[in-house]
Order: sequence, then structure tokens, then C-alpha cells
Amino acid sequence: MRPVALTLRGTEDGNRNFCLFIPLTEFFLDIMGLLSMDQSSLLVVAALFGMHHFAEGGCLGRCCQGTDFTCFTTDWRMDRVYGMCYCDERCVKTKDCCFDYPTECPAQPCVVSEWSHWSGCAQPCLPSFRVRRRSVLRLPQNSGQACPRLEEQAGCMEYQDRQGQFCIQTQGAAFITTMEYSKGRTHDLYGAQMDAGFCMEFKMESLTPHCTVENRPNTRWMQYLREGYTVCVACQPPAMSNHSRGCQGDGNLAERDELLHWQAVGSPRCRGTWRKVQKLQHCSCPQVHSFIFI
Repeated sequence: MRPVALTLRGTEDGNRNFCLFIPLTEFFLDIMGLLSMDQSSLLVVAALFGMHHFAEGGCLGRCCQGTDFTCFTTDWRMDRVYGMCYCDERCVKTKDCCFDYPTECPAQPCVVSEWSHWSGCAQPCLPSFRVRRRSVLRLPQNSGQACPRLEEQAGCMEYQDRQGQFCIQTQGAAFITTMEYSKGRTHDLYGAQMDAGFCMEFKMESLTPHCTVENRPNTRWMQYLREGYTVCVACQPPAMSNHSRGCQGDGNLAERDELLHWQAVGSPRCRGTWRKVQKLQHCSCPQVHSFIFI
């Protein structure tokens, strides 16, 4: 008897092949010996065609999720080798997909909803964070793009407590965030035009290493904080106190070159010192070096 080697899947670590030996009967060989060369060739072709037809190769109706060792057939693979091939998601990594896997099992990326509205700050009257979320509408299929993050956080501060009372302004370090946060701060809750405020210029003296490694979507602005650079920080309502006409830690009453402290909202470990340069009516620093008091 003559063994015929076929390929089957092995373990998940990529060694997915082993040999299965199927014996052919002596009867078939005897028949081959009684036929002429042309007749023998025709018999082989007919046998192979019959086997291929019976196997119903390809991935039509066979698309499987994850790793499925039963999701296989016999057909041409994507690497142009004829034999055992697979139609599960794992085959993309192990390179043993059937030739028609991309067309019969097209990759479908994860689909998510739109972001929800931002929540309120977790704590009033203190630098805190707000949250927005989105949900999965359709999971990825056939090795499609994975789902993105479903939750984001951003630094924030509310100036009224849960009872609606305005927070008491306290002295201390300045809390800052990106100037992007000031967009939309043109009118108060009643639609009245808000005070344009003022701008303070500082020269950055020191900062912690945590600022430069922040890479979350709402904290990347901290990467632009650099020692020796001049930065602009706007003081606007509602951060501006109605009584003092200033913002916490703005340095308005400090002497020029006085060393002051600041902290980034959204990452308590990102903080440092700066020196007061001057007070201006409007900020004129580059966008990446423009911030706002919170």
C-alpha cells in the first residue's frame, strides 16, 4: 500500500500540521496495471475530480469565529498550495486560509455608537474629572479592526456645589488645562455675554516627568509643557471669582519673577512651578502653549 500525505491543523502556536496517512487499496493498483497509459491518466483525473467535487472546497458558508479546528476543507490555500485549508479567524495569522477566505469571509470592523454627552464633574468645587462613554453596536468579525476605547475621561472643575451654592475661592496652586476647554465659554447659563477676563504670562521653571509621558486623548496637551518656555494662561468665568476678579493661583497680585505653583487638571502627577512675567488683556502665545485656569 502507498501512503498519501494530507495536511491537518495542529496546535495554536503555529505548528498546525501533521501527517495523516490514508492507504490506497491493492485493488486500485491492480486496475491501473491492466489499463493503458492514457486510460490510467484518465482514471486518475476522474478520481481527483470526484474527490474535489465531494469535498466541496472553499469557505462558502464556512466562516467561523476565533480558532475552530473543525472549520476546514480541502482546496487551494492563499499561499497557492493545494490541501487542507481553514476558514476561521485564526487562519489569517497562521497563513493557512482557503483561497477565497477574503471574499467569502470579509473582515468587518467593530462598529461603535457616538460618544455620549460629558458627565458632570465627579466632585464639585475641586479639580476632578468628567466621563463620556460609547457602546458597541457590532463586534468585529473575520479578523476585522478591534473595538476602540469605550470610555474617556477629562479634567474639569465645577464652581457650584450640589445645593447650587458657589464654591468659596481658595488660595493655592493654579489648576490649568488646555485652551480647548474654553471653547463655548462666551455666554453664561442665562445667555448673557460673559466677561472676557484677562491673560497671565509665565515662564515655565520646572515640571514633573509625568507631564511628558501623558498620551491619553484628553491629556496629550501636557506633552507641550516645557521648561524655559513662555506660556499664556487665560482667566475667564466661571473660574474667575466675581469678588476678587481673579482665578485661583493666577499670580495677579504676585511680584514679577515670583515663583508660583501650578498643577494640570486630569493628571495630579503633572505639576510644577513657573515665574510671573506679565498680565495682558488677551493671550498671544502659540496654541500649544496656551492654557486656561480652571
